[in-house]
Amino acid sequence: MHQLLKTEPCSMLLLGNEAIVRGALEAGVRVSAAYPGTPSSEIGNNLFQIHSECPELVYFEFSVNEKVAMEVAAAAAAAGLRSLTCMKHVGMNVASDAMMSLAYVGVGAGMVIVCADDPSIHSSQNEQDNRFYGKMSFLPILESSSPQEAKDLVKRAFELSEALELPVILRTTTRTAHVRGPVQLEALPDAPKGLGRFQKDARRWVLVPGTARLRRKVLLERFEQAGAISEGFEFNEIIGSGDVGIVASGVSRGYVWDALHDMDCTNQVSFLSLVMTHPLPEKTIVNFAQNKKMLLVVEELEPFLEEEIRGVLQKNGVTTPVYGKNGAYLPRMSEFNPAQVRAAIAKFLGHSLVQQGPLQLPDMPPLPMRPPALCKGCPHTETYNLIKEVVHDLGLNEDVLYPTDIGCYTLGVMPPIQMADYLICMGSSVGSSAGFSVSTHQKIISFIGDSTFFHSGVSSLINAVHQGHRFCLVILDNSTTAMTGHQPNPGIQYVPPEYKKTRVPIEQVVRGCGVQHVFKINPHKKDESLPVVREALSLNELVVIISESPCILYAKKVGGRR
Repeated sequence: MHQLLKTEPCSMLLLGNEAIVRGALEAGVRVSAAYPGTPSSEIGNNLFQIHSECPELVYFEFSVNEKVAMEVAAAAAAAGLRSLTCMKHVGMNVASDAMMSLAYVGVGAGMVIVCADDPSIHSSQNEQDNRFYGKMSFLPILESSSPQEAKDLVKRAFELSEALELPVILRTTTRTAHVRGPVQLEALPDAPKGLGRFQKDARRWVLVPGTARLRRKVLLERFEQAGAISEGFEFNEIIGSGDVGIVASGVSRGYVWDALHDMDCTNQVSFLSLVMTHPLPEKTIVNFAQNKKMLLVVEELEPFLEEEIRGVLQKNGVTTPVYGKNGAYLPRMSEFNPAQVRAAIAKFLGHSLVQQGPLQLPDMPPLPMRPPALCKGCPHTETYNLIKEVVHDLGLNEDVLYPTDIGCYTLGVMPPIQMADYLICMGSSVGSSAGFSVSTHQKIISFIGDSTFFHSGVSSLINAVHQGHRFCLVILDNSTTAMTGHQPNPGIQYVPPEYKKTRVPIEQVVRGCGVQHVFKINPHKKDESLPVVREALSLNELVVIISESPCILYAKKVGGRR
């Protein structure tokens, strides 16, 4: 039995992401969907395993992208079943098309959107702060700081969602998603009986302009209700009664609290710990700030709270100065650490602080650099070597552009491969190749993985066929979504036990898009593959090469089952 299915109350040591899953189960989630992306991946992985063991308890699917996952969860909530979707921060960009309109139609049962931001860009291509999506969509945002709180907030988010008839965003970060801590498990609800039922109402659920104008008014009314809830939100807390104030959210709340204790200045500071960060509890903030000498806002990434608080105070005639990122106390980029927050608070309070230097280990040699690299025996390496050899034989060499994409194969940018020249987002290898094909005479050879192709490469390939673009697209099919933990995708041939989903062969999809020149190779069979690659690269047309060989780690894990 999966550890998160324990029925009796007990305490467990869980990752933040595992705690979110347990909270959703305790809340009676019925439908869930996701596209994997670090730092949110463990949420989907655990729900996938739980669904495999107990399909009657909760439905889960790895959708082809985040937009589809959002739509699946939204429809379930409209039909009266509690639902959850999760994604990394850049996944919200993909899902936002659905989410912005979903805020207008709302939900029937509770729906939670878990969005995992990545300060310091540990595993992403940017460092965006997705709290702005909550502001733009008028959806409430909750931010956790520990696994226990994450579990509790998921349950509260479902209740809040149903009270407002709106999806609720639970924002995590890499640190809160992957920290491990004790979590008190409560009882799971009884096994659900029956399915939901969608009640037709075109004046609500069908967003033609006339309906959208009416629902916009409803959304603003719901947002006002959310503001009232925020004023008394039980997770928000004011600690201490000093004449200077500190406001913090997310993991920074823990750093602030530890710093105040370490510096023995809890009596000097009044600390507003914010969990519901959108909409802000305006009356609470005004009352908190009006008798303070100054405020310090501690938050990772953008000055979201800082600017909102400054605006609230200005609107209410409170002149308390607000500091944070704009006051040179804390940076606007990267995640914080306890020492950094402690130093900022010491500077803010005018305390002297002796910073401890790094541990001195004079007898310890420096650690060697270990840049990321493709695994030994990875089929992607063999594909790159095949392409490189043919490019050399054809005399192209430096005249080739290599747009690439998101996945393990992005490591092709590193020596000795160095076959990655342009990358902006999931699926961009295909669309950017189209742009390069009309902008340069250079040979274009682009790379995309099988999961990424299904995620956002198909529509770009259809566009390339229709527009007559000329480039070679290499689809690296290793039969899994490897970089985020070997999740399945529609094209997998090597399947995990009990996986009964219908396979969608990549070759049929490519030909169905209208591509005339389609080639398949096994990169480990060099003698057979070289002439095929040579023929493909000799054509001045739109060409697709499908390089098909399983990830060696994944094939070992599933036992080579096809």
